Amino acid sequence: MHPPRPRTTTAAGFLAQAGVVVLLAALGFLGVGTGPAAAADGEVSWAVTTASGDFGTGRPNYNYTLDPGGRLEDGLVIVNHGTTPLHMVVYAADGFTTEQGRLDLITRDAKSAGVGAWVHTNRPDVTVRPGESVEMPFTVALPDNAAPGEYMGGIVTSPTRAGAADGIDGDRRLGIRIRLRVGGELKPALSVEDMRVRYSGTPNPFGKGDATVTYTIRNTGNAILTARQAVAASGPFGRLGVHAPQIDDSPQLLPGDTWKVSVPVHGVAPALRLTGTVTLIPLLTDASGSVAPLATVESTTHAWTIPWALLLLLIALCGIVVAALTSRRRRQTRFRVQEAAEQALRERETSA
Repeated sequence: MHPPRPRTTTAAGFLAQAGVVVLLAALGFLGVGTGPAAAADGEVSWAVTTASGDFGTGRPNYNYTLDPGGRLEDGLVIVNHGTTPLHMVVYAADGFTTEQGRLDLITRDAKSAGVGAWVHTNRPDVTVRPGESVEMPFTVALPDNAAPGEYMGGIVTSPTRAGAADGIDGDRRLGIRIRLRVGGELKPALSVEDMRVRYSGTPNPFGKGDATVTYTIRNTGNAILTARQAVAASGPFGRLGVHAPQIDDSPQLLPGDTWKVSVPVHGVAPALRLTGTVTLIPLLTDASGSVAPLATVESTTHAWTIPWALLLLLIALCGIVVAALTSRRRRQTRFRVQEAAEQALRERETSA
C-alpha cells in the first residue's frame, strides 16, 4: 500500500489559515524565523501551519497525549508565496531551551531521542509550486518502551540550496512546535545546583554591601516546568535578612534542561557569616494552559562576610590607643627619673 501523496491546494484557499503563522512565535513556534521566511533574493517565501482534520482547525501548534506503543496521523501545510517552485526538506527534531531562554530545535544532523525520533513524514522532501500549498502527512509512532512524561519537539521545513554541503539551507528554518505527553506517571521535579553566594563590601566601616547569589535550576523530573524564584540573604540565626527584588520566572524547562541564574541582593550587613537562600515554586502547565504550583523547593549556602573596613578601623583605633598609652608611660618614666635625679641632687647638697 503506497503512502498518501501530499495534497495540493491553491494559495487563495490557504489565505484564511495563513494568519495562524503570525501567532506561531508567541504560541510555541520553533525555528530561526518569527514569521514567513523569505529567501535572500526576496523572490521566494513560504509559510507553515497545522493541517485541518480530526484534531481541529486553526491550531497554533501540535499537542498530543499518547500511550507507549500508540500511533496517530496528522499533517503539516506548506504554502509557497513566491513566484518560483520551492523545494523543501521536511523533518522532525527534538526541542531544547537555549541560553537566552527560548525554545528551539536541534539541527537536522543532530540525533533526536524523543519527538524527533518518533515523528515521521511520509517523504523527506516536497516541491511546492508558486502560489500553491501542499499538505505533508506525518505519523507519530511511540515505541513500546517510551518513558512516561512530557516531550517537546517540532516539525521543520527548510529549503534546499545549491552548493550547500548537504543541500539544505540550514540558516533558514520554519517549523511548528509538537508537545507530546506519553502516558504513565508524571513526576515533576526541580533542583537547585552549584549554588554560591559572594559578598562585596563597602569602604564605609558602618555601611552595608551587596551580595550576589548564583545557582543553576535543573529539571530533574519528566514534566515541562517553569520556576518561580525568590532569593534572600541573612546573617547568623536568620537575622538581618534582606530579600532580592522580584525575579522573573524561568523559561519553560524541558526534562533534563538547566537554567543558570545570578541575582544581586543589595543592602546586606557584613555579619561575619552570610546565608543565601533560594526558594523555587515549580509551575506545571497542562495542555489546556492551566498553571498549577507544586511543592516549594528551598536551598541554602553560606559565605564569610568579614567587615574589613570596620576591622581596619578598629585596628587603627587600637593602634592609636596603644601608642597613646605607650607615650604616657614613657613620659611618666622620664618624669620619675628626673624627679629621682633632682631628689638625689638635693640630698647631696644637704649633706655637703
